[in-house]
Amino acid sequence: MPELPEVETVRRGLASRLQSFVIQEAEILRERAVASPGGSTAFCRGLAGQTVGDWRRRGKYLIAQLLHPNTGEPSGCWGVHLRMTGQFQWHEEPTEPCQHTRARFWNTREQELRFVDVRSFGEMWWVPQGTATDSVITGLKRLGPEPFSEEFNAGYLQKKLKGSTRSIKAALLDQSLVAGAGNIYADESLFAAGIAPQTPAGRLNRKQLEKICESLVHVLEISIGVGGTTFSDFRDLEGVNGNYGGQAAVYRRTGQPCLNCGTAIDRVKLAGRSTHWCPTCQS
Repeated sequence: MPELPEVETVRRGLASRLQSFVIQEAEILRERAVASPGGSTAFCRGLAGQTVGDWRRRGKYLIAQLLHPNTGEPSGCWGVHLRMTGQFQWHEEPTEPCQHTRARFWNTREQELRFVDVRSFGEMWWVPQGTATDSVITGLKRLGPEPFSEEFNAGYLQKKLKGSTRSIKAALLDQSLVAGAGNIYADESLFAAGIAPQTPAGRLNRKQLEKICESLVHVLEISIGVGGTTFSDFRDLEGVNGNYGGQAAVYRRTGQPCLNCGTAIDRVKLAGRSTHWCPTCQS
């Protein structure tokens, strides 16, 4: 599943490609791709004729401001969650859609933004102007602070994790604790912090929590800088995945020597997810 760096890479691509993009026509090829009230009919009607404005990211959600093409006034929002395999494709000229195409958007020049999703778990929402975004995209209400925000710090983690017996790996996967992190970057940030993923979250001291905050932000910044990861089905608008995979220290390196000490990287199951770590550096 795309994590924060991959979603941020998509956001930047959409913001660049869709400057002044007026949605002449929208088509939904699979009804379940739309999760907002009214289904695909209301969704297409709400987006048709609108200009796509600024894109923002909240956790793993993407939200575009829609604007009236004549006045430039806000006219609602368009929300997207890529889930496991959702991806956007940009097509300069008309082409036949593949079997996994779930939604299509055209401008007056017949340029097309296409949403392709092999597993069909991705979702979209139309939020009418004047309606609270999180009342339609309800998952937004459950998100914790962004890793880059001032709210995400050691004091916050210490308060939220006090007395917790779940592993710190499981805690970092909890979107209500911190928004956007996932399996890859949880493994990588815990390695950078020198903390074993099995450690009960409530046993970590303030210094260790500070190190986790610093490491998570650092790892995410590096991955954003290289366009996300090579792991998973993620692709940007041009069909290219990122380069972070070549820089991973532990993720999917089971049995290979640790880049720091040479110990074989181990893999265990935590919170139902494969977890990669160095038994020496993270002891």
